[in-house]
Amino acid sequence: MRQAVRHGVPAPKRAILVGMLVVGPTFVTACGGQHPAPKAVAQVGPAAPVAVVHVAAQGNAGARAIAAAAAAAGAGRRIVVYRQADPARARELGRLTVAGLRDGRPQAGHTVPMTCSRVAFAAGHGVCLDVLDTNTTVALLDSRLRQVAVLVLAGIPSRVRISPDGRLAGVTTAELGHTYTGPGPVSTHTTIIDLDRKTVVADLTRDVQVNIGGRVLRAADRSFWGLTFASDGDTYYATAGSGGRTWLIQGSIRAGRAHAIHANVESPALSPDETRIAYEHAVAQNPTRWRLHVLDLATGRDWGLAERRSIDDQPAWLDDRHVLYADARGVTWVADADGGGRPRRWLDHGTSATVSRAG
Repeated sequence: MRQAVRHGVPAPKRAILVGMLVVGPTFVTACGGQHPAPKAVAQVGPAAPVAVVHVAAQGNAGARAIAAAAAAAGAGRRIVVYRQADPARARELGRLTVAGLRDGRPQAGHTVPMTCSRVAFAAGHGVCLDVLDTNTTVALLDSRLRQVAVLVLAGIPSRVRISPDGRLAGVTTAELGHTYTGPGPVSTHTTIIDLDRKTVVADLTRDVQVNIGGRVLRAADRSFWGLTFASDGDTYYATAGSGGRTWLIQGSIRAGRAHAIHANVESPALSPDETRIAYEHAVAQNPTRWRLHVLDLATGRDWGLAERRSIDDQPAWLDDRHVLYADARGVTWVADADGGGRPRRWLDHGTSATVSRAG
């Protein structure tokens, strides 16, 4: 699938979920930092519990980083959690980093000894994705950025987002050489995880019936990625792709159903007021080029942002009026959501940024 190729190396026909029961001495995993060593590894299915990781050996670096960022943010206590992307700081490259926001701008960053390819944080819950061979480690984090559980999904990290209430996470992985039914091109795979219960809620490919224009999407090459959550604990939006086409789908976790509401939408991000979607809109093929757009969910009207470069990143919202996104050089930019103004550098050497409140 052309739309999945850019997400990196791919994911199998069904993601393998592994719970890691960990006790005993510490060791360094692919996620970085000190974590208890695994005693056993067991495959579990959807809705099965994942063993809890002991956190005593992980130290207080995360708590210190959160506290320092919150202090720098002042009364608003708004923080940004991101992945360090400064090539000049080789020892810290990829490290989870926290900074306070003051007047909408990030202050000095505070790194945590944990390496992430993708990271998200909301309402006192975090998720750190990293590469483990051809798989993805999914580290579930508490409000102090300590690991409370680790999952392993097949494929390499692509996207991750957390629901506004911090209860759910949507993780996308990608794998080359597999579709849902067998060998094939690149496929993306999206899993919804209950962060409190540490269980898999749904696999979009296997567990959700998707309706595109009145017909159920059953194509062998179907893929899903870039999930984003509403605040009701049930509604989500994501990209569905098949046959070289993409759609924005709106789904219900409880109903196990979703339907297309707009075409040519990739890597959506729901605005804080839940009225708009920021996303990647394909404007050229072979190679694919994207322009960042915003869609009004009530009217169906969409428009391009001031950023004219091709951006391959799931955007995030700084607030209801501004959209964040990272370029290929590891710089995060901010653009006006109404399409006006000019893009501004927002965070040098930082990617996968999500804005939340500390405590």
